[in-house]
Amino acid sequence: MPKLLQVDFTLPVSNNADLQEKMRELANSINAEPGVIWKIWTFNAEQSLGGGVYLFDTHSNAQQYLDMHSSRLTQMGITNIRGVIFDINEPLSNINHAPLTV
Repeated sequence: MPKLLQVDFTLPVSNNADLQEKMRELANSINAEPGVIWKIWTFNAEQSLGGGVYLFDTHSNAQQYLDMHSSRLTQMGITNIRGVIFDINEPLSNINHAPLTV
């Protein structure tokens, strides 16, 4: 069963264009991580938050990525990192056209 990972953190940049420039290399590397199906990047300028919502094939791969990614973000000087792995309610999500195909 796929797992949803939600991550957010305090951003070191103040606008979306700076975020795109700073994180482009990271974005390209995410596709090579075990179990990643997709990621939606998030940005909230008012609260200086960035992050993303990921779909993983297993809980184990989501947890492994969260551990690695939290460490990597910390090394980049990013603070207030929060990550939560969720089960997905597929019947209700399908009603709302969620892209859950693995």
